[in-house]
Amino acid sequence: MIRSNIMFSGIDKEIKRIVVTSAAPSAGKSTTAANIAVAYAQAGKTVLLIDGDLRKPTVQYTFETKNVFGLSNLITDQIKLEQAIQNTMVENLSIMTSGPIPPNPSELLASSKFEELIDSLQEYFDFIVIDTPPVLAVTDAVIMSTIVEGTILVTNVETNNKQHLIKAKDMLEKSDSNILGVVLNNVKTSGKDDYYYYEYYGK
Repeated sequence: MIRSNIMFSGIDKEIKRIVVTSAAPSAGKSTTAANIAVAYAQAGKTVLLIDGDLRKPTVQYTFETKNVFGLSNLITDQIKLEQAIQNTMVENLSIMTSGPIPPNPSELLASSKFEELIDSLQEYFDFIVIDTPPVLAVTDAVIMSTIVEGTILVTNVETNNKQHLIKAKDMLEKSDSNILGVVLNNVKTSGKDDYYYYEYYGK
């Protein structure tokens, strides 16, 4: 459903790369980013999931792989592109882990080299998903949101803070980010809710 909504959001301009972030930690943004990447890959698109969290990376755990070389190495010209891209068990899906955690993440991500890297990766992949740190924690997500066609905010409804979410939205909008929408995690639905949903469209 999220994949379809992203596709329909790109009426005037095709959406080929997105940032997935949250206002606060533990919202489920990394899981959401991984699932969106898998959904696009299953639709036949060549997809790259990038771990843009150079502070607390998680992509290597999700896909049970190593994080020896990755994004931080590429930005600093320590390795070649092919050394940073790893295949996965999912057809059409590749990942790029964060690489070693640098002392200056925000500076690396705000550099022209990072933007040039994302542009060059677009030549090899149909769709790029970037997992980022929470918006209110550091400026990294806001920086990365300016070089993609869309941004998705993820929130956990059980621990959601309305004011934090509004503040995160405002920060992204001030940087001219294109917020595609909000993904709600841990929403409890009942069979009755599903019944009425399908009954409504059935009519």
